[in-house]
Amino acid sequence: MKDERIVLCGANAYEQKYYFNEKFAAIPESIREELHIICVLFTEEVGGIFTIVFEEDGRLSLETDAKEDDLLYDEISSGLMIREIRRNRQEMFESLSLYYRVFILKENYEEMF
Repeated sequence: MKDERIVLCGANAYEQKYYFNEKFAAIPESIREELHIICVLFTEEVGGIFTIVFEEDGRLSLETDAKEDDLLYDEISSGLMIREIRRNRQEMFESLSLYYRVFILKENYEEMF
């Protein structure tokens, strides 16, 4: 597999759309619903575009972006909210990272620890 970042999910306040990468359909429904809620609530509160991305090494990144002329986008709130999401969902993100490393990158689980 070519080294690259892969979007897990995201939401777009401009188009009022949510995206979930079907490559990860094996993730339990309860986790997918929680990801959906996180993404949509983020864009409703802060605006812009919010994505959760797997880095090449399996770490999860939470990213936000906005159109240059979007005067309603709150950059300060976006940073605060990302920190809050990371803190409150740390265990879920660690589990998703482990899932990615084992099932997508095909790393040996026993060699990780």
